[in-house]
Amino acid sequence: MGIIAKYSIKELEVLTGIRAATLRMWEKRYQIITPLRTQTNIRYYGNEHLKLLLNVNVLNRSGIKISHIAKMNASEIIEKVKDLSFVKTGDEDLFDGLMLSMIDLDEALFHQAFYKAVARLGFEDTINRIIFPFFSRIGIMWQIDSINPAQEHFISNMVRQKLIAAIDNTATIMDAKAKKVLMFLPETELHELGMLFLNYLLKNKGYRTIYLGQAVPLNDLSRILQISDPDILITSVFNSISLGDITAFVNKLIVVPSTKKVFIASAGIYESEATFPSHFKIFETLRDLAAEF
Repeated sequence: MGIIAKYSIKELEVLTGIRAATLRMWEKRYQIITPLRTQTNIRYYGNEHLKLLLNVNVLNRSGIKISHIAKMNASEIIEKVKDLSFVKTGDEDLFDGLMLSMIDLDEALFHQAFYKAVARLGFEDTINRIIFPFFSRIGIMWQIDSINPAQEHFISNMVRQKLIAAIDNTATIMDAKAKKVLMFLPETELHELGMLFLNYLLKNKGYRTIYLGQAVPLNDLSRILQISDPDILITSVFNSISLGDITAFVNKLIVVPSTKKVFIASAGIYESEATFPSHFKIFETLRDLAAEF
């Protein structure tokens, strides 16, 4: 059984981008949605309300008056949205398409929203302006316990496939003199979308990248360095990390010779008071790290 979401009107405001005052007006004047109530008479909204509002918002932003939308039933609204195909709308409607695809595990709708974004913005801006901010919204849904892990895995894997396809499409003929970059996530680190995107960016800039992926045992690092002989090593720690864990983590990276650069992206490490060898550089985010190149 899926999670039964319970949203407050303020949470709907965050997830849909529709002001709470507007939602109340739509509810009162046009009966667009009718809230549910808990046993203690507290108003709340469910996933069906969220899906309906996302679709209503697409139509409204495309120029259809809310009074006209209010006369449509749910099926007519969905069909009208499909007809629009997000052609005449802005970035917010791309968020809406992604949200709807995640809620319903709808692969076709995900592709539709993604390709429209790429056609409008280009691949890099789609990832930076649409995809990563969208995952921030997913974080909000986790906080209010309104998302099933399968839904988050679905959308993550859809994005992962797009990133890998983009990496595969980059030029494979590289200058042998180009700097070599070894990239990986250490043990326990599984969220790799940011690192995959960085891999794509570096390849496009002519770097030779060696991407090892998730959960790489640091005890094997010495052998990996002997085989790959990189100029730069990049890793990232997304999970919260204690000062003791930071020390242990850095000690395992000490095997990297001082002639090579070590770049680490981690808010926890960046904000800590830990000390590092001179060839280490710590960044708060992967975006900050990417700006180094």
